Amino acid sequence: MKSIITILSVLAIAAGVHAADGKAKGDAKGKGKGDPAAAFAKLDANNDGKVSKEEFMASPSAKKDAAKAEKSFSNRDKNGDGFLSKEEFSPAKKAK
Repeated sequence: MKSIITILSVLAIAAGVHAADGKAKGDAKGKGKGDPAAAFAKLDANNDGKVSKEEFMASPSAKKDAAKAEKSFSNRDKNGDGFLSKEEFSPAKKAK
């Protein structure tokens, strides 16, 4: 009987850890991109409130596919100043 309770306790703890890990990565299912504000802050290496193309291209995902990152930066840089503001960086809100 003690072994069954011990096994069930271990399984419950493991399920809790797995659920918490999923929420930390984005949403309750572990999918999603997480917090855009946190990603912006991480990319803004010099903390000037904007992300330069150099800062954007230094990210791990940009290093994997530089051409895709260049296109993404250009598409987001709506005013063409060579920097991404927090508004330009954040994904567009979906209409309901």
